Amino acid sequence: MKTYCLTQEITIAAPVSEVWSFFSDPYNLGKISPGYMDFRIVQCPPTKELYDGMQIEYRVKPVLGIPLKWVTRINSVTTGTCFTDIQATGPYTLWEHKHTFEATEGGTRMRDKVVYALPFGVLGRLAHTLFVEKQLRDIFLYREGRIKELFPV
Repeated sequence: MKTYCLTQEITIAAPVSEVWSFFSDPYNLGKISPGYMDFRIVQCPPTKELYDGMQIEYRVKPVLGIPLKWVTRINSVTTGTCFTDIQATGPYTLWEHKHTFEATEGGTRMRDKVVYALPFGVLGRLAHTLFVEKQLRDIFLYREGRIKELFPV
């Protein structure tokens, strides 16, 4: 299985507690996702606190407006510092997205590291080269712009 890694780092002009509060609320993911994805939460536990084992079901339309079920499971939560979401059901063979937060001069440094793999062997690798890698980078660039709007300097 061929794996890929996407990393991003951004400094957000807000204290860790405020940034953590925003990113640990699954309902805020739609606020930083491109509109074409039509991001929707279908099922989520009635809590604002992340916890190990928490499962969240989404509907997204990442390609050609085709709806897709995506279920993630939260694990490795260290409140205020980091958490990881892992795909339980969805388009990837592997999806592990680690979010880390640390206080820094000027606010909070947030790091994302996504390790992922696609199904379908050679066809998956071709899809990655043709559009998946670019689409993921574009989604994270969009997200960075939205974060800057939501947390202005």
